[in-house]
Amino acid sequence: MAPAPILSLTDITLTLGGTPLLDGASIAVERGERVCLVGRNGSGKSTLLRIAAGQLQADGGVRFLQPGCRVASLPQEPDLAGFATAFDYARADLDQDDPGYRARAMLAALGLDPERPAAQLSGGEARRVALARVLAAEPDLLLLDEPTNHLDMPTIAWLEAELASLRAAIVVISHDRRLLETLSRAVVWLDRGRTRRLDQGFARFESWRDEQLAQEESERHKLDRQIAREEDWMRYGVTARRKRNVRRVGELAALRARRRDAIHAPSGLVLEGRSAEFAGRMVCVAEGIGKSYDQRPIVRGLDLRVLRGDRLGIVGANGAGKTTLLRLLTGLEAPDEGRVTLNRAINVVTLDQQRRSLDPARTLADTLTGGGGDMVQVGDGQQHVIGYMKQFLFRPEQARTPVGALSGGERGRLTLAVALARPSDLLVLDEPTNDLDLETLDLLQEMLASYRGTVLLVSHDRDFLDRVATSVLAAEGDGRWVEYAGGFSDMLAQGGALGGGSAMDATARREPRDRETPPPGTGAASRARLPYKHRLALEQLPVEIERCESDIERLRGILADPDLYRRDPDGFARASTALEERQNALAAAEERWLELEIMRESLEDR
Repeated sequence: MAPAPILSLTDITLTLGGTPLLDGASIAVERGERVCLVGRNGSGKSTLLRIAAGQLQADGGVRFLQPGCRVASLPQEPDLAGFATAFDYARADLDQDDPGYRARAMLAALGLDPERPAAQLSGGEARRVALARVLAAEPDLLLLDEPTNHLDMPTIAWLEAELASLRAAIVVISHDRRLLETLSRAVVWLDRGRTRRLDQGFARFESWRDEQLAQEESERHKLDRQIAREEDWMRYGVTARRKRNVRRVGELAALRARRRDAIHAPSGLVLEGRSAEFAGRMVCVAEGIGKSYDQRPIVRGLDLRVLRGDRLGIVGANGAGKTTLLRLLTGLEAPDEGRVTLNRAINVVTLDQQRRSLDPARTLADTLTGGGGDMVQVGDGQQHVIGYMKQFLFRPEQARTPVGALSGGERGRLTLAVALARPSDLLVLDEPTNDLDLETLDLLQEMLASYRGTVLLVSHDRDFLDRVATSVLAAEGDGRWVEYAGGFSDMLAQGGALGGGSAMDATARREPRDRETPPPGTGAASRARLPYKHRLALEQLPVEIERCESDIERLRGILADPDLYRRDPDGFARASTALEERQNALAAAEERWLELEIMRESLEDR
């Protein structure tokens, strides 16, 4: 017999602004269970968690909590009003006679001074104090809403280990795939107001979700065919007996009602980066640059070359200087020593984590159009604002919604929509994954994979870096930055660490990714290897180079005909264009091969 749940929500309904948000949602959590709650931004995940915590009353349904069960809930926007220090807030849920040793330990692990005045804490610091509070309370049920927001990689690794050691049942909402894969044992999918449960970890969820949506689509096709048959009978078979006619007319009306009320799978989001063309492969070159603040080195002796098409991930602990390094590389700040050479022909588009470009008083439509009518300037063309909004999962009725009324995830999508409408050769992304749902993250990754320009990316999302980055520049302490080929997991496999690696313990190094571990006893464990995708490119590039050379030779032979231009001007123009394209492709392939060969040699020399 299955144990009784310590928390259950059954057939929960809630309507906001006349629109059903939750429509029969249910969730059950047993003692010690690890559940992740997933769904698109705006689907009601945080609302359902607030109902579970008893902070919000549902319109209908039943909430049951085992008597005596202690619940701790992490809010997205904690309110520290009335608390003098960070420690006062962190120990607020402890008994009066508890000295608060655990609260102090949690604050220290999260990099916070317990005596820091609460009024001086930034939004990110307030989130970490709230996290310390729920962990210090040692509840029976822990409800976590985006616990990794504003945490750096070492702290995320510590948090994973801390949560894994708890005896509490946990329900977590997060966009951090790696955290969900490590922690979860069951998944509850909130989709279009209803919930479905998978009693397996998150690693199985996405394929299971796709199977569910494919089954829905198949059932809709069957329903459409049945409606078509009934409509055909209505046109040509109504001369049958009257009683049967009446029944069939009623059945057709019922079928149409079912089709009308059918819950459709969410439409796909299409993100398309608008890349401008510029001459030259070089984007920026840093030569021996250094930067210090208050005698503390942020960057020291950095040599770096960024080429067109690179996706450079910049990682490090909070305070390591990642944003400062971005500003140095993009020419917004001058180094104290050395120099940065930036290709002045490129168009740079920056997406910052504070979203300072958004005016909370402007409507969504005005933000996208610049207040100039109903058309959005997208690259070199125009698109109607409603159609462009739909690409980013906004409903038409939200066009006149003030930006200040949007959720954090919706503001994140709006910032993306504004940035991606502009033509660019260089995208500068500072923590772009904050508050984005998993599906939007997937599509952002696909857009970046097909983007023809260059990407500079600061992120604490390990999975996102593994999927996007071609190399990682890691802060390793005392102003020292080291570039590693591949993504975050490749960096760890090559012996990389953050700030010396003290916080990057075994939890961080248990990355479920395609790292190649040398067999025991080979003596190769300490020797870094070029990631597989780069080794494959090294094998394939010589073939591409040979193909380009063959094409160039053939095209030169065609153009050597002195009568070609007179006889066939269009053919001459086509051959000339093709020759230029193949020569550019040859130069790019040769440069890429040289770059990868240098990487391989440098790794083997470590």
